[in-house]
Amino acid sequence: MNLNITLQPSGRTFATERDETILSAAIRASIGMPYGCKDGACGTCKSRLLEGRVIHGAHQSKALSDQEESDGFILPCCATPQTDCVVEARAVPGAGDFPVLKMPCRLITMGRPSNDVAVLKLQLAANQSFGYRAGQYVEFILRDGARRSYSMANAPHTLGTPAAIELHIRHMPGGKFTDHVFGALKEKDILRMEGPFGSFFLRQDSEKPIILLASGTGFAPIKAIIEQLAHLQTKRDVTLYWGARVQADLYMHDWVLQQAAQMPNLHYVPVLSEAKPEHGWAGRMGFVHQAVMQDFADMSGYQVYACGVPVMVESAQRDFIASCQLPVDEFYSDAFISEADKHPKQALV
Repeated sequence: MNLNITLQPSGRTFATERDETILSAAIRASIGMPYGCKDGACGTCKSRLLEGRVIHGAHQSKALSDQEESDGFILPCCATPQTDCVVEARAVPGAGDFPVLKMPCRLITMGRPSNDVAVLKLQLAANQSFGYRAGQYVEFILRDGARRSYSMANAPHTLGTPAAIELHIRHMPGGKFTDHVFGALKEKDILRMEGPFGSFFLRQDSEKPIILLASGTGFAPIKAIIEQLAHLQTKRDVTLYWGARVQADLYMHDWVLQQAAQMPNLHYVPVLSEAKPEHGWAGRMGFVHQAVMQDFADMSGYQVYACGVPVMVESAQRDFIASCQLPVDEFYSDAFISEADKHPKQALV
């Protein structure tokens, strides 16, 4: 029996099928809700249950603690309704504008800008009309049904003819998918994917200045957002902070410098955590989110888009809001949660 979900304060209503999570039903109904991992690990979709009853599937306590659950909060990504429900959740206009599609893609090229990063260009089927927003991601469907998520690194207007998406993949030794990419994947191979997913994308209805914050391959969706901003000929002030361990990890450093030269309102601040002046690095050092705080003590008039490892995203969100007056609803993020992050007590698969 189908159950009805009502979102407040928007008043949007949609139906769930048997044993379907609230988030899955919302995505199927093209209704925008905030979410990231879809797997109970990031907490982006956390909402308050106003009426009704749900059963939660497996999730991490950092995403939803026992106390938060007792206080009436739920994770729609792993909450299966048992009755009609009313959920208080922030609407995300535009998140459901493009249909979620399953489709094949063919590897055109694979570059290696650093030892552990591959840049893939994947051609879509000629008869496939694929739309997405800069910042969103796709999921690869593996032979055993497992899924792996990667953000598009190119803005929609750059898809070209035939259409092709760009992905940045970091090698996770022992990882089921990344071992295949770095060890066996070759040009013309066919992969199967589904998307677009995610509520991390550029909000174009604001004129606020923007802080872009990336660590590692979290730069991928940030690159797509930069391309989108350039395409829109934005007048908004944009500052990119890209954090990495050593200089080689800034695998598209020259590309960013070129964009900054072409966009007078784009400022670039690379930050390394292990570099030393004696190694020839004259730039910023330390934790990347702390570099942002050093430069922007008052973020009350800003939007922040943060993407990368969970500890960076979580630290930035906590500290920017607590110490720099960033409005809670102006922090947009996508934590790159690996299988090891999702299952910390299990071996990486």
